[in-house]
Amino acid sequence: MPSSQQGKRGGASQRTQSWFDQTPSLSDDSTHPAQIAFRTYALALSLSLGPSLLPFTVALFSRKARSSPRTSLKALKAILRRELGYDAFAFAVTFAVAGGAALRRYLWNLSNEVEKVNPFVEEPTLRNVFSYLKTRISRLSPAQQTFISNVTSSSIGILLIQSGRERVLHRRLARRTPSYPSTEHASPTLDLTLLLFVRAVDSILQAFILRKPLPASDLDDDTQAHLADPRLVLDRLTKEKVKRENKMRQNLTSQIDALVFWACSARIMWCFFYEPQRLPRSYVKWISTLANLDKRIILALQHIRTGKWSYVSGSPLYSGLLQDAARDVDLPVSWGDPNLLPAYGRAVADEAWKKLGVSSRSGVGGIPCEVLHRRVGFSMGLTQSCTANAVLRTLKGFTEALVIYLPVHLLPVLLTRPQSLLRPVRLLQTFIGAFRSATFLSSFIGLYWYSVCFTRSLVLAKLFPFISHDFWDGPYGCIMAGCLMCGSSIWIESGRRRGEMALYVLPRAVRACLPDAWVKSGNKAARLAERLMFVLSFSTLLTAAIHRPDSLRGLSRWTLAFVTKGPNAGFWKRKRRDPTIPPTPSVPPTPFKPPDVDISGSVHAHTPEIGQ
Repeated sequence: MPSSQQGKRGGASQRTQSWFDQTPSLSDDSTHPAQIAFRTYALALSLSLGPSLLPFTVALFSRKARSSPRTSLKALKAILRRELGYDAFAFAVTFAVAGGAALRRYLWNLSNEVEKVNPFVEEPTLRNVFSYLKTRISRLSPAQQTFISNVTSSSIGILLIQSGRERVLHRRLARRTPSYPSTEHASPTLDLTLLLFVRAVDSILQAFILRKPLPASDLDDDTQAHLADPRLVLDRLTKEKVKRENKMRQNLTSQIDALVFWACSARIMWCFFYEPQRLPRSYVKWISTLANLDKRIILALQHIRTGKWSYVSGSPLYSGLLQDAARDVDLPVSWGDPNLLPAYGRAVADEAWKKLGVSSRSGVGGIPCEVLHRRVGFSMGLTQSCTANAVLRTLKGFTEALVIYLPVHLLPVLLTRPQSLLRPVRLLQTFIGAFRSATFLSSFIGLYWYSVCFTRSLVLAKLFPFISHDFWDGPYGCIMAGCLMCGSSIWIESGRRRGEMALYVLPRAVRACLPDAWVKSGNKAARLAERLMFVLSFSTLLTAAIHRPDSLRGLSRWTLAFVTKGPNAGFWKRKRRDPTIPPTPSVPPTPFKPPDVDISGSVHAHTPEIGQ
C-alpha cells in the first residue's frame, strides 16, 4: 500500500479517535449523580409517558382508534408538553433523586476536607457561619448526610410535581365544568405520597426486625476452610446465626403481611360497594371486571344502607331497580319488587315464595339468589345453586387471573436470567408460581361469593329468621361477611408475595380510611402535611437504598437498586471502542467512603441479599 494512502488512513483514524475522545461522556462510576439522573429519568419517563402513548400505538393497527380525538396530533402534542416539561413527573423525580446524590457527594467531600485540614476539630463558634456549618456537617454520620441531602432535593421535587399535576387537573376540570370549585378535589399527588409513606414505614420496620448483615471476609470459602484460625470460624458461625435469625423473623413477617392484606382487602371491598369515591377509578373498574356484578345490584345495596330501599317499608322511588335486573335475566319481574319480597324467614317467607313461584329459598326472605347469580351456570341449569355459582366464578376467575400472572412471573426471569428457563426445574417453578398466584386471586373471588350466600341464604339467615333482610343484605350482613372472608385467600400465596401484595393494597386502604372532608378540603394544613410526608418518606427510601438495602422489599428494592447502583451507562461507549472490554459490574462498591470511617456501603456489595 502506498505510503500516502497509509498516511491518509492514519490521519483519518487519529481525527476519529480525537473526536471520539472529545465527546462528552458519563462517568464510569455507576453511582455518579449524572448516571443516577440518566437512569432515573429513563425509568420515570417510561412509567409516565408509556401508558399515555399506548392509544397511539394501538392507532397504528386500528382505523377506528386512528380516527379518535384521543389519537390526534393535537392530543400527542399535549401529552408530550405535559410529560416533558420541567414540572412533569419524570423531571421532578429525577431532580429529587439525582439532586440528592449530587448534594450527598458534596457533603461527603466536604467532610473529608475538614478532617484532612484539622483532624482534631475544635468546638465550633457562631462567628463564622460557614465554618460552623462545615464542622457540624463533618460530625454527621454518612447516613445522616445522605438523609439531609435527600430531604433538600425532594422538597423541591414535590413542589414541581404538585405544580404540574394541579395545572393539568385544573385545566381538565375547567374544560368539563367551568364553574367547578378548584378546592373540592383530592390532591393529585396523594396516592403517590401514600405509596411512598407505606414503603418507607415498611423499610423502617424491616430495619428493626432484621439484624444488619455482617461484612464479608476478604478470604474466600475455600481458603477459610483450610485455615484453623478460631476467629475465622467464629466469624462464620456468627454469620450463619444472623442468617438463621433473619430467616425466622422473615417467616414471622410474612404472617403479619398476610394479616395486613386481609384487613386492607376487607376495607377496600367494603368501600367498593358503599364508598367507591374513596378508591382510584382504575381500581374500582378492575374490581368490577373481576366481580362480574350488575351495577344495579350495587346501587340497591347502597340504597339499603341509606334506607331508600327496604324489604320492610318498601321503596317508592327505587322499586323498579332490581325488577329491571330480574327482567334482563328472564326472571319474573316480581322477584325484584321489594314490596312483594318477604322481609323475614320461616312460614311467612314460605307463603310469599309460593305466590311468587320461588322454590329455592325455603325458610329465608330477601331477594332470590338467582337474580344475584345472573346467568352463571344457566346452560347447566345451576343458577339456583349458591355452591355451583361460587365454584363456576372461581374457575372463571382462575383463567382470567392466569392471563394476568403468567407475564408477571415470566417477564422478570426473561429480562434478568432468560437462560435459566432452559432448565426444566426452573421453568416448572415459574409456572407453579403463576398457578399459585392465579389460585389466590380466584379463591378471593370464590370466597367472597360463597360467604355472601352462606350468610343471606344457606345458614345464618335460616338460624336467625326473626332478623330482617334489611340487615342480612345491608352493610353489616352478607357484604361484611364477604369482605372479611375473601382476604383470607392470601395464605395461598408464598411468603415473599404476601409482603408485596400487602404493600400494594395498604396505600389504598389508608386512603379509604382518610376523611373525605379533610382530603378534599385543599387547606394549607392538609397540603403541608402531605408535602412533609412525601419528603420524609422519599428521603427515607433513598437513604435506605444506600445504607440499608436489606430493609427494602419487592418493587421498591429493585427500583432503588437500579436507580442508585444500576448498570453503568458509560459502558456502551467503552464497548464501541474496544469490544473485548468486559461488562461493568452491576453492583459496584459504594463510593465516596471517607477515610477511616466504616460505612455499610462496602458491606452490601458482598453480602447476600436478605429476603430473596
